[in-house]
Amino acid sequence: MSVHEDELLVGKYPYVPKQKRAQQKRSALLESGRALFIEKGYEQTNAKEIASHAGVATGTFYRYFSDKRQLMMSLLEDQMESLLPPEPIWPNVDPEAFLATLLEQHFQRLDKLGLYRVLPELLLKDAQFAEILAEAKRKIHTRIHLSLIHAKELGIIWDDLDLDTVSWAIMVLSEKIPEKQQESGKQLDYHDLSKIICRFVFPPEVLKQLKSEGKN
Repeated sequence: MSVHEDELLVGKYPYVPKQKRAQQKRSALLESGRALFIEKGYEQTNAKEIASHAGVATGTFYRYFSDKRQLMMSLLEDQMESLLPPEPIWPNVDPEAFLATLLEQHFQRLDKLGLYRVLPELLLKDAQFAEILAEAKRKIHTRIHLSLIHAKELGIIWDDLDLDTVSWAIMVLSEKIPEKQQESGKQLDYHDLSKIICRFVFPPEVLKQLKSEGKN
């Protein structure tokens, strides 16, 4: 994340603790904020509740954070790219197995963090955050697009694909995984999704060859 983006997201902290005990209080506030945002939602959580959950006075909250937005953005500032779909790398691997593993690891990290559940609400209420997330998505799209261009130069993908469209399709399919799991109540088979993506990227004979080479 750039310095400019960091300033927009977080702003200047009222106080940055240096002593261990103060750092522990700040960490407790961050973890309490994360837990309450996930449990109750962003809008329904306030600074007083976060402080109480952390076992500190409300005044202590405002010693470290100007408001609940700053606390939320502090949770997200180092996690921005982890909220976005992973970037596949096509050559020299079994594409299906590699992408399935990549997706599974990505969503395990997302589930552990938990804050993706709050994002739809936050995006509606915070235009600056929405724009920064959109810019991060554009960067991921560009990297996926470049990896497809490289794969096309190697002659391993369909030669009539619109690579820009395929890049966005990969992102959209990947982003919808939490929504699909929530609606169906079932854990997604990452290998099945990987198969779908790989089969509209690679001709069958090339995919078979890459899978064979990847296993070796």
